[in-house]
Amino acid sequence: MEVVFVIYPDISLLDLAGPLQTITWAKEHGTDRLGYQSTIVSLGGGQVPSDTLIAVDTQPMAALSGKHIDTLIVVGGDGVYAAIKDSSFLDAVSALAARSDRVCAVCSGALVLAGLGLLDGRRAVTHWEDSDNLATMFPDVLLEEDPIYIKDGHIWTSAGVTAGTDMALAIVAEDLGREAALARAQALVTYMVRPGGQSQFSRVLERQRLETASRFEDLHRWIRANLRKDLRVEELAGFENMSVRSFYRLYTDTMGRTPAKAVEMLRMEAAREMLETSGTGIKSVALRCGFGDEERMRRAFVRLLGVAPSEYRARFRLAEGVG
Repeated sequence: MEVVFVIYPDISLLDLAGPLQTITWAKEHGTDRLGYQSTIVSLGGGQVPSDTLIAVDTQPMAALSGKHIDTLIVVGGDGVYAAIKDSSFLDAVSALAARSDRVCAVCSGALVLAGLGLLDGRRAVTHWEDSDNLATMFPDVLLEEDPIYIKDGHIWTSAGVTAGTDMALAIVAEDLGREAALARAQALVTYMVRPGGQSQFSRVLERQRLETASRFEDLHRWIRANLRKDLRVEELAGFENMSVRSFYRLYTDTMGRTPAKAVEMLRMEAAREMLETSGTGIKSVALRCGFGDEERMRRAFVRLLGVAPSEYRARFRLAEGVG
């Protein structure tokens, strides 16, 4: 199967390397036959600089004129904002996409697909740092901020950096079977296979930069110190010496989420840290973080992160003696 990676100047090298490494050596299950033939292209071909010291050798997109493509993958990187202003680049990618059975984007590469109109009316995801820009520039996209990858019809999009590897493993599983994908995951020493609906675990409270500059920084610090309390909106408004109605409106407008959601996320962050760094029992974690009981914490984890607390710990707990 033919897989084509589209790049441009100032791509994120890991956005390319992760999926490329995954796909290049994927084998049909039970055989030594490689499942894919990979090509890297750019608008004009030649060496294209990445965001590291390494440049990438490419073929010109025109060299694939008329060729059928099984999977087209547009790579992400800071250079995407210049790339989507280049009509020649967009026209060339559009021509490739029209001949592709599957069209994918890693990280901010989703902006290229959005610029071509391929994401209009479709569910899509990108790196959380690019979400606001994508939503503003392309309001017809049904943007979701949390999943690590989304498949909507023949269009796939993924969140940032390592999520591209997760998407590539899911593609291998769809094409060659789960056993083939598991073999690649084992070779890459990575978890097999994170579900696409799983949250981008790197997000904390949604944009910590907002919290840092927020007038509610002291409130958040107080909440973290009092997670076991009954943190209803009346309690939070009292801390701010505001009426409930005024506090609710100001907080929601400022932080982009309700006070109740913020409390839940702060409890979630505390629980995640305990699960990652300690051997505290899950029941005790739930009590210490204010969930009340283990089942309530489990429901929150499944709803927000796509995994139960026990599975989260199994995946992300730091090994003893490391660090």
